[in-house]
Amino acid sequence: MEKPSWVPTLVAQACLCFSLYLAFQLGQPQKPMYHGTSGTRPLDLYFISVGGGFRPLNQQTHLLKQMEKVVKKYKAKFVVDISDLGKDDPLMQNGTLLFSSPQLPWYTTRVSERDGGGYFQKKINLPYEKTLDVIVVDTGLLQGTGSLGGFGNNQLHWLKGTLEATSSNWRIVVGFHPLAICEDGEGGMGAKKVFEALQLIFMKFEVNAYLSAQGCASSVRRRSLSYLGNPGQMEDGFLLHRVSTLEIVTYFVSSGGEVVHKSVLHQRGKEIM
Repeated sequence: MEKPSWVPTLVAQACLCFSLYLAFQLGQPQKPMYHGTSGTRPLDLYFISVGGGFRPLNQQTHLLKQMEKVVKKYKAKFVVDISDLGKDDPLMQNGTLLFSSPQLPWYTTRVSERDGGGYFQKKINLPYEKTLDVIVVDTGLLQGTGSLGGFGNNQLHWLKGTLEATSSNWRIVVGFHPLAICEDGEGGMGAKKVFEALQLIFMKFEVNAYLSAQGCASSVRRRSLSYLGNPGQMEDGFLLHRVSTLEIVTYFVSSGGEVVHKSVLHQRGKEIM
């Protein structure tokens, strides 16, 4: 008895589907997403920092989707947007619309020269009655030539008072401009002098880390203070931070979802690369 004419066609289609499935699986990355983060730790606090700015729509969407996956996996509590545009930053505006959780707050930096008010403090609770301070400053107010203007002095006065009054276990200051200088030269020395007053305050009040746009390196340590730089628009990716009572671990997550760099900051300021 002859087989029905449709049987060979069905067998051929099944073989084709299996071949496509096998080729797709073989083409997938062998490492799990965000490999290298050692899994989640329920008692630790996670947050994300990212460089803002303008990007092509498809590039921006891809970055935000990668961030959303990390937020869901690690239950990140908030996002820090490193931008000179403040609330007008397009990444933050689209991120708050794209993310499925409306409860996820975004905190953003800004750069201004003529008005104050771009600085604020957020106190976040950690397990065992510990706390984390995230203090955002407007570095634009500190860039003027010559002596600082009224707004710049007001901000420094506010920062000193805030750090002096806090009893938090971790203190992270966030600003747009990088402060660490990696190379000598006229331009580098000029940049160092502009923000010298800010760095002296960090040292005096034992700030643990300064988070900013990326300068000459992604991570630099000066005495007990770590400078952490976020990748810009040309090098897509973001930082995932894990905060515990004893250490802050920072992972650089690439646009492909891989951890390509890691730094560990211990409570006493010793950093391990």
